[in-house]
Amino acid sequence: MQTIKKRIADKIVLGVKRINPDAEINAQEVAGMLEYPPDANMGDLAFPCFKLSKTLRRAPVQIAQAIAEDFADEAVARAEVVGGYFNLSLDGAYLTRHTLANVAQKGEKYGSPENGDGKVVVFDYSSPNLAKPFHIGHLGTTVIGHSLRKLHEFAGYRCVGINYVGDWGTQFGKLIVAYKKWGDRETVENGGVDALVDLYVRINNAISGNEELGIPADPALADEARAEFCKMEQGDEENLELWRWLVKLSLKANDEIYAQLGITFDSYKGESNYSNEMPVQVQKLRDAGLLKLDDGASIVDLSEYNMPPCLILKRDGSSLYPTRDIAAAYDRKQLYNFDKSVYVTSAGQSLHFAQWFKVVELMGYDWADKLVHVPYGTVSINGAKLATRTGNVILLRDLFALATEKVASIMEEKNPDLQNKEKIAEEIGVGAIVFYYLSNTRMKDINFVMEDALSFEGNTGPYVQYTYARACSILSRAEGVEKGGKPVISAPEEVALAKVLATFEEKVREALDTYEPSVIARYILSVAAAFNRFYHNCTILGAEDAAVKATRVALTEATKIVLGNAFDLICLKKTEKI
Repeated sequence: MQTIKKRIADKIVLGVKRINPDAEINAQEVAGMLEYPPDANMGDLAFPCFKLSKTLRRAPVQIAQAIAEDFADEAVARAEVVGGYFNLSLDGAYLTRHTLANVAQKGEKYGSPENGDGKVVVFDYSSPNLAKPFHIGHLGTTVIGHSLRKLHEFAGYRCVGINYVGDWGTQFGKLIVAYKKWGDRETVENGGVDALVDLYVRINNAISGNEELGIPADPALADEARAEFCKMEQGDEENLELWRWLVKLSLKANDEIYAQLGITFDSYKGESNYSNEMPVQVQKLRDAGLLKLDDGASIVDLSEYNMPPCLILKRDGSSLYPTRDIAAAYDRKQLYNFDKSVYVTSAGQSLHFAQWFKVVELMGYDWADKLVHVPYGTVSINGAKLATRTGNVILLRDLFALATEKVASIMEEKNPDLQNKEKIAEEIGVGAIVFYYLSNTRMKDINFVMEDALSFEGNTGPYVQYTYARACSILSRAEGVEKGGKPVISAPEEVALAKVLATFEEKVREALDTYEPSVIARYILSVAAAFNRFYHNCTILGAEDAAVKATRVALTEATKIVLGNAFDLICLKKTEKI
């Protein structure tokens, strides 16, 4: 569609030049102004002429009439002036021929804007706190982050995926206290991350108290936890050895989830890796006169920027999240010389990122404006906030297992002889959860309802994966159908499908510009809907006319390519058989 828009824009510019030969406007600007009318009866594209009224000093209707004069293009079947709009209806045969040729030529690169030019983008995503279970609350940063990485790679950027795991901090002080009081190595080894969660919940109940369980509050345990973490930062080998063991157990559990999602990272550098770099950045803050003492803690005053102070060091001298993030950002700039560094976290951390981004700017680093925070909404379970410390979570491994089990039971009923049923059931089950999440706008708060997430009716992951499998099935039976001839259009569903396929690159650009994977998820639904209407209303392999059959097979093949390319962008597996 981008090429067609450019053709039309060239002709519109000619009309504009008839009004004012000196008008400073080019085809690229005009192409960006073209809109999709809300009603199909108004055409396929519309140019809002009021956008040029000020420049040309003419009424929108006059501009539209001037553009319409002698307008002609092979891609346009009809052009008309409607008020201040110049509306265009595309030629279905041209559009279909152009789209099919474009998809066939570009294949796996179809839809790519190819505007990355090898620029380096670092993505910090997933980054769970270790010694806690991987639960539904971690799904957002993980799949949104990976989708954004895939989108940028698709566009030609060189991407670095970093899992900046939370392997440092007071939570480890709490675990060390809990382990020394109530744990033993054999139980924790056998129980893995579940045993760590039990200890974590127990220590938090002990600190805060729990009336239901009859546990009195013991705030002194919080002081013990802080002291144990402080010992870690000061190099206490006993605590560090225990910490390394806890980290290893946690990473093993997380890797199983990443394998199911098909996600890998280029770096697993956690917060602990920057214990040596942090003092350097703290000293730079001191040298710049930015660091101030406030009740014993070291801060950067940001009141001038309408933000609370950014805490750099606690009263006991131990580090905080901003300290580590600044050190990590500096390290990444040295390692990768990034053109952009993207952080995908909950919107609840927006202030944190705004604060330390500002601190980096005040420190004089010229790459401060390359730091980007991509926030997303919260997840609740039936309206209740997630909290590991109280045990109110849905573990991803359990959720994936439930979804896989449901898919397997359906497959056993509908297609009992299918090979690799277990693998396919997992791909569809996990895909159902991922698609459910990514089809929502990024900033929308999600109330996670198990029944909705695992529904296999309507606009769901299983529906679009089944559509992909349907296209694959048709193509597997299309051997001998001659390809490459001039498309013959015989039904409106064919043109409607071609129109949707033609807009893929625009949707990729929109998703990139807005950091919004849901644009791709919704586009996939529109492709699936158009293809299924085409499938139900047009005979494909049974078409009597050879040219019609070849056109419909080509449309099916183009659908498979576009769906496959789009699936890759949102962590969805390409299931050829279901």
